[in-house]
Amino acid sequence: MKYTTVIFDLDGTLLNTLEDLMDAVNYALHEYGYPKRTLDEIRTFVGNGAGILVKRALPDGESNPDFEEILSVFRKYYTAHCEIKTHVYEGILQLLQLLQNDGLKLAIVSNKPDSAVKELNQSYFSSCVQAAVGEKEGIRRKPAPDMVQNALAELNSLQAETVYVGDSEVDIQTAANAGLDCISVSWGFRDTDFLRSHGASVIADTPQQVYEIIHSGTACSSQNASV
Repeated sequence: MKYTTVIFDLDGTLLNTLEDLMDAVNYALHEYGYPKRTLDEIRTFVGNGAGILVKRALPDGESNPDFEEILSVFRKYYTAHCEIKTHVYEGILQLLQLLQNDGLKLAIVSNKPDSAVKELNQSYFSSCVQAAVGEKEGIRRKPAPDMVQNALAELNSLQAETVYVGDSEVDIQTAANAGLDCISVSWGFRDTDFLRSHGASVIADTPQQVYEIIHSGTACSSQNASV
């Protein structure tokens, strides 16, 4: 097999976290008297970390004088309520188990706060996933390659033997910046047309297809993806 290691995005790839993210954003906005955001709006805001999510949801973004306080409220609320409506996508647990049985090393990299990433991994995937890396001091968030490099070091894995799996344009860019092959998935927060328009060459519609692509070694290099 070409690959020894698989690195997964979390939100929109392994877990459907959208409603909990929406509830946390709307709680923080409501506390300061701002209008709530819809699920479809939140879907377009996610992918670049908590700060960008709140920036996009809040009128006037970072220039709003309440931005830092609202971001703080969001972080605290989400950390305490990140598992209320969140659930694993169908077929994901079976995919992870199959890959583990085949001897592959598995990791998660996410722009969520590191504490939330580790908590969610512990709750849902700890029997299969050996490394979980989130946003924290000293590690740039995706699409910078830092989180991927951190995970590879933790797993003692080689870049050339690793494939990245994610659901967004941020993931395509992350794979490109880290020099990894990339599999995009269509069941998450971005649809197939959007993914293709942002450089996706290999798209899986089901977790079973992800497994088949990994085994065939036919994931496309992301070196030339749009960054």
